[in-house]
Amino acid sequence: MADEGSLRIDKLLWFLRFTGSRSLAQDWVAEGHIRLNGRRIERVSTAVRCGDVLVLPLRSGVKVIAVGELPRRRGPVEEARGCYEVLDAAGSTPLAGQEIKPAHP
Repeated sequence: MADEGSLRIDKLLWFLRFTGSRSLAQDWVAEGHIRLNGRRIERVSTAVRCGDVLVLPLRSGVKVIAVGELPRRRGPVEEARGCYEVLDAAGSTPLAGQEIKPAHP
């Protein structure tokens, strides 16, 4: 059960505008593709706290975020973006788009 310093993962995903509804967030979590601090989660009641790292499989690619602040509501996009920091996103790594050559020919 979540305490005051945490928020259910389904509610968090909806508040942060990664899903259009809470039921879609619940379905997404139940599929088992989301990771919280490196471990796979499947329960929609899983608690997320400030400082936790989430790996989210989005249509555009995988996004890794760190939760900086727990949102109190589903507010505007700017408010939601202020609650997390993107650590890595598909295509944002320095090697993205570059051909990787083997060390030995």
